Amino acid sequence: MNRGNPKSLSCTVLTEEANQRLDKFLTAKFPEYSRSRIQDWIEKNCVQCKDQSITSLSHKVKEGEYYIITPPPLEDAIPKPQALNLDIIYEDEDLLVINKAPGMVVHPAPGHYESTMVNALLAHCGDSLSGVGGVKRPGIVHRLDKDTSGLIVVAKNDTAHIALSAQFAIEDNQKALSRTYWALVWGHPRPLHGRIKTQIGRHPKNRQKMAVVREGTGKLAITNYTTKKVWGVGPKKEIKISWMEFILETGRTHQIRVHSHHIGHPIIGDPLYGRKTGPSTKICPPEILTFKRQALHAAKLKFIHPRSQKIMEFETPLPDDMSKIIDLLDNSKGK
Repeated sequence: MNRGNPKSLSCTVLTEEANQRLDKFLTAKFPEYSRSRIQDWIEKNCVQCKDQSITSLSHKVKEGEYYIITPPPLEDAIPKPQALNLDIIYEDEDLLVINKAPGMVVHPAPGHYESTMVNALLAHCGDSLSGVGGVKRPGIVHRLDKDTSGLIVVAKNDTAHIALSAQFAIEDNQKALSRTYWALVWGHPRPLHGRIKTQIGRHPKNRQKMAVVREGTGKLAITNYTTKKVWGVGPKKEIKISWMEFILETGRTHQIRVHSHHIGHPIIGDPLYGRKTGPSTKICPPEILTFKRQALHAAKLKFIHPRSQKIMEFETPLPDDMSKIIDLLDNSKGK
């Protein structure tokens, strides 16, 4: 197989590859590109054989045929580049690992078309983006909620995006990928460590929320947890607050927030799944009662690098706002 000019791809059909569908054959030849992208190229007259464009996805390839793919120019990303501060933990030609600040939206969406992490990445990466899905943009492999802080990995090209997405899609606690979160929650979990296994789906009444749903509906969601520390607040230390570590086996929308609520220990400050009313300010410091976001931080991330195949591990400390709460609890003697 001769890759030749990086702007074009070429290959010859071997004996054992004959009689396959064209899209399947080309996807196998060029695994760094997704099948949907290969199909898009076929339909856009980008694939030629014997000086003729082949536009049928189901065209059967024959032994000895020589195919040339001339990909169309990368489309400019719709989001506009914006020079914003990013805490970049690691970067190479394939990916970046970022410590996302609380309050930053990851991807443009209604109500948040600017000042997102994608806007910042477009400005930071510039021409180093070789394109994801034919568009000059960063590949968002997984997301963090706007007010969740911490580690997130982003692909800079199709090869990295496909490989990383595959790792995040596998649901197996033995996989190399690992995501660890720290949270401050209400209450004292009992037992102190465990495994939460439920189905999570859209909330039946509030479409902005997710919820634990009955078996056979929603998607399987598994979270392992360990309680790192428990504090008592108040004159009799009657209000319990815990620092918990969550390790995901699956990656559902709002999974940790839903699961912590499900076991009776909602995350402090969570506007969707938190307590409706907090303890009295007479027994609980106002800094805790008025915490401005869910106290949730993506602390550790481990994955296999798509090019080197080496295991990459990253860890970032708690952000200042959560650290201040812990310091306050450590120094509190009750009110």
